[in-house]
Order: sequence, then C-alpha cells, then structure tokens
Amino acid sequence: MVFSSTTFLFGFLPAVLLITWALPAKARRFFLLAASLVFYAWGVQEFVLVIIASTVVDWALARGISHYRALERTRAARWLLVLAVGQNIALLATFKYAEFGARQVDRLAGLIGADGVGALSIALPIGISFFTFEKISYVVDVWRGDVQARRDPLDVLLFVALFPRSIAGPIVRLREIQHDLREPRPRPEQIEAGAIRFSYGLAKKVLIADQIAPVADAAFASAGDGTLTFSGAWIGLIAYTLQLYFDFSGYTDMAIGIAMMLGFRLPENFRRPYSSVSMTDFWRRWHMTLSRWFRDYVYIPLGGNRGSEGRTYLNLLIVFGLTGLWHGAAWVFLLWGLYHGGWLMLERRMGWRAFDGEASHPLARRAATVLIVMLGWVLFRAETASEAGTYYRALVDLGSVTTPAVEAALSNRAAICLALGSIIFFLPASRAGGRWISEAAGRLPVAARVATVGVALPLSLILAMAGTFSPFLYFQF
Repeated sequence: MVFSSTTFLFGFLPAVLLITWALPAKARRFFLLAASLVFYAWGVQEFVLVIIASTVVDWALARGISHYRALERTRAARWLLVLAVGQNIALLATFKYAEFGARQVDRLAGLIGADGVGALSIALPIGISFFTFEKISYVVDVWRGDVQARRDPLDVLLFVALFPRSIAGPIVRLREIQHDLREPRPRPEQIEAGAIRFSYGLAKKVLIADQIAPVADAAFASAGDGTLTFSGAWIGLIAYTLQLYFDFSGYTDMAIGIAMMLGFRLPENFRRPYSSVSMTDFWRRWHMTLSRWFRDYVYIPLGGNRGSEGRTYLNLLIVFGLTGLWHGAAWVFLLWGLYHGGWLMLERRMGWRAFDGEASHPLARRAATVLIVMLGWVLFRAETASEAGTYYRALVDLGSVTTPAVEAALSNRAAICLALGSIIFFLPASRAGGRWISEAAGRLPVAARVATVGVALPLSLILAMAGTFSPFLYFQF
C-alpha cells in the first residue's frame, strides 16, 4: 500500500486515524499493531509471518540478554547477542543478497569451467533493510544497557511493524519511541502539526518527484541504449537528483506526519542535504538515521577515529562499503558507497571537513558538494557499471546533440516542476523543510502552512485520484 495511493489516502489512513482517536489510550496499541500488520501484509502477504516470528525471537533473546547481564553472566549474554544479530543478518542475507551471491558464484565458476549453483529467484520483501536494522539496534541496546528489554512482546512487535515507518524508515531505535508504545496519546497540537507535515510530504512526492521522474528515467534509459547526449545527461541527472530527494524526504515527511497524528514522535531524517558545504556535512544531513546507525553500531565498534590515521580511513571505507551494499545487492551500489567513503577520507586528509556556518566561501563549497553528490547519483541510479560509464562519458561529450527521449519526457509540466524543485539548491539551510513548515512560529511559516494545506494538498489529492502516482524509490531497499 503506497502512501500516495487513493486506497491509502481515502480509505486506510482516515479509518485508522478515526478509530485510534476514538479508542481508549490503553487499547490503541493493540489496534495500531493490527492495522500495521494489515498494512504490511497488503504488499507482502505471507512474509508478514516471517517478520512476526523473527521479532518474537528477538524479544525472547533480548529478555535472555537482560537476564544474564543482571546475573553478571556476560559470556552467556554475549552468545545470545551474537545469536540475535546473526538471525537478523541471516534474514537480510537470504532475501536480499542470496540471489546476487549466486550470480557471482556462477560467474566465477564459468571462468574456471566449473559448475555453478544455478540461478536463484527470491522475492525481496519491501522494507526488509529498515526493520532488520531496527531489530539489531534493539538487541544491541539491551546488551549495552541503553534500553530495558521489553516484558511484553507486543511492544517490540509494534515498534518493528508501526506502519508509518515500517517500509522506508526513518530507522528508529526503540528507546526513541518507548514512552509512546504503551499508551499512544496524540494531542491536538500534534494532530494539527502532523496533518501539515503529511500534506507537505505528499506534495513533495506527487507534485515534484512524480512529475520529473519520467525525465530521469528517459536519461538513464538512453544511457542503456547508447543514445544519451550531453544536454540530455545533465538534464536527466538534475532531474534524478531532485526526484530522489523529493521522493525520499517526501516519504519521510509523510511518515513523521502520520506518526505525530497517532501520538508518536519519529526522528528527523533530512536536514537540507543539498545545502551541505562538504561531503562530511552531507552525511550529517542526508538519511540521518542511517548515518547514525552505521556510526553507532559499526564505525565506533570498529574503533572509529580513535586509532591510527590509516585505521580511521579503513573504518570509513568499511562503513561506506556496507552503506552502499545496504542499498542494494549490486556492484554499482558498492562503488557508490566507496565513492562517498573516498571523499570523506580525502576531506579528512586535506582538512576540508566543514559544516554550515563555519565554512569559508560557503556558496562555492555548496556548489562543489552538490556536484560531487550528483556525480555519485549516477552510480546509485545506473543498472550496471557499464551503464554508469556511458552516462559519465555523455556528461563530458560537449559535441553531442540533444537526446530525443529526454526531450519527449520534458513536457511543460515536467519543466515547470523541474524549475520549482531546483529552487531547493538556492534556499538557505535555515529555511524551509518539513519541521519548519509544520511547527515554526512566525508569519512566513504560517503562510507556508496555509499554502501547503490550501493549495498543495488539494492539487496532490487530485493527481493521486488521477492515478499518476508511482512507488517510492526507497521501497526497493
């Protein structure tokens, strides 16, 4: 079920909100758990049973970890931790990486004339990368003593399955919403701010991302068939850069808004990333919950920056290699991760790390950072390394002519939306954004709220009813 579908907008969401508000506080979590499982089962059917079983195992192992830690039987608790993390990694590896691994084994076997393992075809359940990381964070936090093991398995099930963020994040830690799990209590001001935040996210998705998506698709399809040219490549890359941001951050705004209307406060996931003045700054603004997860559960345990300079660089490459593979089982994702890791290494080595408000020549640094990010998106979007290479060549082929497919996709509506979306490159880092629009005081944010609810929301609903929506990009991860 997609947030921008008519089924969700005019059926599921209103029903869930009205019933939740009408129920006594103690009954809300039971209803929300049932609604969340229905929401997830809508798209994956029987896989919801795997989620339930895996979550119950995590609940039981976390209880065991807590029990043995209290008895100071550290070794037994550590083995339960290894088992809990292992079962989550095994779940992710089976559904997300087994098919990719089989292809690599077959390719290697072919080179040496041996028999391979044969092709595998395993359906990828949507959201698996998100909820496995959340479940890992829970058991590790219990081990560390950062959160108490929940006595009631329904608390852990609701934490994992809560439908606003079960498909594409933000990546939430149980300790961030633990006080809301027992008795969600949406307050009137939360409901108002959540409705505005949801409307803003829906507008970003439907009015911007979906309208410019055909332009990006046409450009990368042209790279695949060898017809991409200089102008088409740059127009397509700008379109994809904007599409990815408005699509993913739009989903996040909608998720945060729905959660607020249900009585939950989810962590922010974006903070004007295209206003970054360095790549280090970018990763403190883009998909922030993923960055924090890798920092706290991989980078710091590896030693972080506490060792030698060489060890710090190795830790960065490991983290960003894993970040790339987290996004998808393909070599281009690994290359994309290493590309970003390499830039962070270079910034650390050259002293180029800077953050908003402290960088000299901020406009030039913002422009350079956006360009570096955009060039990386080629690897992120391309199907293969060969296709990415073709795209890069088109970006510097000054003698080429226009790309017919991109010209055809660049309708008047798409061109207007592309121009409107591009404004985000020029807005100051302290202005705009979902939280600013939905919660800030002052005439400007109030005017933005009125425009969002009075103009953007009706237009978004009209387009949604017309059936012009598309799945969110991060559903594939």
